[in-house]
Amino acid sequence: MRLTKKSHSCVRLERDGRALVIDPGGFSEEDAALGAEAVLVTHEHPDHFDEGRLRAALEADPATRIWTLKSVADQLSAAFPGRVHTVGHGDTFTAAGFEVQVHGELHAVIHPDIPRVTNVGYLVDDGALFHPGDALTVPGHPVRTLMLPVMAPWNKISEVIDYVREVRPERAYDIHDALLTDLARPIYDRQIGALGGAEHLRLAPGATAEL
Repeated sequence: MRLTKKSHSCVRLERDGRALVIDPGGFSEEDAALGAEAVLVTHEHPDHFDEGRLRAALEADPATRIWTLKSVADQLSAAFPGRVHTVGHGDTFTAAGFEVQVHGELHAVIHPDIPRVTNVGYLVDDGALFHPGDALTVPGHPVRTLMLPVMAPWNKISEVIDYVREVRPERAYDIHDALLTDLARPIYDRQIGALGGAEHLRLAPGATAEL
């Protein structure tokens, strides 16, 4: 499996000539979803879900399919019947040749006065990779590669470190990092790497790794 980091929370997985993209939102590259056989969306916030970009991907390739929660699916399914699948916690499915399990139900708390939206995470190929979206969901399953939401309005670094400790992956790659400045990155790298208990890694947008 080849992992390509896109900007912010978007990642692309490729194997045997097939591609799956997770969370190609408004903070990611405009063409992030194009050419993917499958697109997974964790929740409705615009840095994870851009309706125009997903419509463009669906129109460009009749083979493209989307799996997501109801709040996102409702915005696309009428225009693309049979190609937008609604999923929730506990569901399993196959997308672009990858086996996917759905974990989680709610977005992390931003502030008690802000209602929590639905959020799901995706466990790919029996724990080869887990993308939690905007939540610190522990899938209750061994995880080899954790996509780690490293910096967001809803978290702090102690929570990020404790999340790595609880999931206990072999390695953690940063996502949700568009708001993290280059000045702060070495601090996050040092503290998460020293205290998380797993190999902590970072890919620049466009860089790849073999998993």
